[in-house]
Parts: sequence; structure tokens; C-alpha cells
Amino acid sequence: MATVILGIDPGSSITGYGVIAMEGRNLEALDYGTVRVPRGDWGRRIRVIFDGIAAVSERNRADVVASERPFVHVNPATAIALGQARGAALAAALGEGSDYAEYTPRAVKLAVVGSGKADKTQVAHMVRHLLRIAGPLDVDASDALAVAICHAHTGTLAQRLAGPANPRGRTVLVGHK
Repeated sequence: MATVILGIDPGSSITGYGVIAMEGRNLEALDYGTVRVPRGDWGRRIRVIFDGIAAVSERNRADVVASERPFVHVNPATAIALGQARGAALAAALGEGSDYAEYTPRAVKLAVVGSGKADKTQVAHMVRHLLRIAGPLDVDASDALAVAICHAHTGTLAQRLAGPANPRGRTVLVGHK
């Protein structure tokens, strides 16, 4: 039976999502894209993110939701906006009993490309290759798919190492700066 993983790349203007199925070592892209947030009232923007990711979550019924752990921005207002967007996306995606994992940007790049210092072009190339996606891929959707791939490669091992006592709904944190 395949495990369905929803990767989220949260953003206050564009939130990327990517859903993959993992069966053994095989990965398959099921759904990916972006939720584009219009300018204007912040409450409305948060609602657009929530509704968009809730629709993705309902369509795909992921077993695991994975997100990139945000890095601290120099601008506190930007960090707060990103935190709110991330919270809206995760609240929409996490169903009852869903597992949640988060990864540092470095851990995602390392798992997908083999280098924690890879650039977005390298990540997108490997995502397209690993998931057999032809043609261009939006950078935010690519980043979200990369988070899902990272969990498939890294998080499942971490959960196995945690043993059978790992209850559903547990958060797995992987990676370092």
C-alpha cells in the first residue's frame, strides 16, 4: 500500500504544494501546484491559503504532511507573515491523526540533490528527474515536491528508527542549519 505525502512550501504570496505516493522505493507525483494569494486584506489572504491547501488535502488524503522549517528572516514583519501563512497551510492540511514532519532547507536539498548548498535550479531538475515530470515546473511547486521527496527518503527512516511505539500524529524534526 502506498504512503501519500503532502509537501508544503509556505509563502505569504505563493504557497506551493506537492503530493507524492511512495510505495517501496518508487515515487510518483500525484498532484502539485501553487496557491497564489492576491494582495490586499491580510485576513482574506490567510483564508485563500487555508482554503487552497484544504482543497488539496481533501483531494489527496495524505498520510503525512511535510513542510520546510522556515529560517529566521532579518525583517520581523516578514517572519511573522510567513509564520501566519505557514500556520494556515498546516492547519488546513493536517487531518485527524495525520503525521507531521518538518525539515530544514539544507536537509531538503541534501535529500533531493545530495548537496545542502544546491540552488533552486538543481532542486527542480532533480525533482523532475525523480518524479518523471516532463516540462517546466513552477519553483514553489518544485520546492514543495522536494519536501515530500525529502520525507520519503529521510523521514520514513527516522520513523522506523523511532520504533513501533511511534504514535500517529507525532512530529518528526530532521535536519540542521
